[in-house]
Amino acid sequence: MSEIDPITGLPKELSIREDIAKEDQEIIVKQEKKRFGKISTIIEGIDPKEIDLKDLSKKLKSKFACGGTAKGGVIELQGDHVDGVKEELVKLGFNEGSIREIRIREKR
Repeated sequence: MSEIDPITGLPKELSIREDIAKEDQEIIVKQEKKRFGKISTIIEGIDPKEIDLKDLSKKLKSKFACGGTAKGGVIELQGDHVDGVKEELVKLGFNEGSIREIRIREKR
């Protein structure tokens, strides 16, 4: 017999919980200037308890052919990918209206 998700009340195999969680996220995609003038794309606001950040990070790094990391509830990609990340997050099921973009910010 299948396990029942305590939040949705549905069988865990349906995996609808992550889809619901994607709709509720308030995501900020920003561009940051690091040391030596390097540009990074930072994705924050995704709840790591509901969404697998390592898996999402892996998909984004593969899509944009760049390095990066997922730690502390934040995904960091090397390079300027702000426009493409928003489009890719929408394709992966996140709500377009809940994704904000912020451009260059100096890191001190």
